[in-house]
Amino acid sequence: MSFTLSRNIHIYLQKIDQFFSIEPPQSRVEQIKNRKMAIYARRDQLLSDQFNHPIQSLDFTTTEYGKPYLNDYPDFSFNHSHSQNFYALATSKQVQNLGIDIEELSRKVRFEALAQHAFHPEELKHWKTLAYDPEYWFKVWTTKEAVLKASGLGIRINLNELNTNIHPEQNGGRCEHPEIGIYAYQNYTLAGCMLTVAWQSEDSCKGLRFPVIQIHHTV
Repeated sequence: MSFTLSRNIHIYLQKIDQFFSIEPPQSRVEQIKNRKMAIYARRDQLLSDQFNHPIQSLDFTTTEYGKPYLNDYPDFSFNHSHSQNFYALATSKQVQNLGIDIEELSRKVRFEALAQHAFHPEELKHWKTLAYDPEYWFKVWTTKEAVLKASGLGIRINLNELNTNIHPEQNGGRCEHPEIGIYAYQNYTLAGCMLTVAWQSEDSCKGLRFPVIQIHHTV
């Protein structure tokens, strides 16, 4: 994979059943364990392809908050996410602190309860004016997840204190929080999913100068 262009983000998207299948008989616990192992193996394979040499579990270290990075490539940023049926990995050599989240739009969710817990008052207000549109809900939710994963703090800050500034008719934006700083994000609706990638925004980033985002998918 070439990194000659400045500020690139690569997103790899595929169905989980393309690299994992349940081998009966397996208990539910075994299925979950084997699926998790397959997802991490897929991540390692995709990273190996980019560096043209094997990436293994011993090559990873974690930050104090548990976010993994590669020992030999500390400036190489990556993050992955999966839903019930899809897997997504974001990588970049130039853009630091990546986060990605994917949710299937058909997923059964307790929309109202989760919104009351996780949405900023402004987000909740916009959602109500949109007649509780589920796509807007997933856009807000995946953006929060992606931003918090990018920051490396996860849910250590209150979700309802982070205003993503999501616009129902736009698929990207910028948000900030005093504990994590400024983050930009881009939303995509693909294969019946809401996919959001987020990254730490430069202080000099005027007018939302986004990096080049390339999606490689087999779905």
